[in-house]
Amino acid sequence: LQTMRTVLNSNREVTVLRSDLHAIINQGFLHVPGSHFQRKLRNPEELQNDIGLKCLNDLIPLLAPSTDIRVLLNSVSSNLQAFVIQPSRSKEEFRKLASDFQLRWNFLLSAISKDITLKCASSFG
Repeated sequence: LQTMRTVLNSNREVTVLRSDLHAIINQGFLHVPGSHFQRKLRNPEELQNDIGLKCLNDLIPLLAPSTDIRVLLNSVSSNLQAFVIQPSRSKEEFRKLASDFQLRWNFLLSAISKDITLKCASSFG
């Protein structure tokens, strides 16, 4: 959390991070085995159907110097409410949707971290 606050307090770091995230998404850099995400990233309609990508897509415009971390957390919370909590009709369905989201989100963030590290090293100073 402190690292994210440090990044958000630096105009340069926020600008580079946003630029790198846009490059990964718009240019199809994101490499996930099976290229499942690459296909989805190329079609804006399909982008809206993947919850993890939708959350990421909603977060990117919020990244700005001095953004309060709570704004970012509220964005993720709103998407979880809309796509995991509200659609759940039972505890079992909630657990399934929540674990599926967590797995996909972690997988997506790992792939983004890897691609930024390999292709957009300027994000790390």
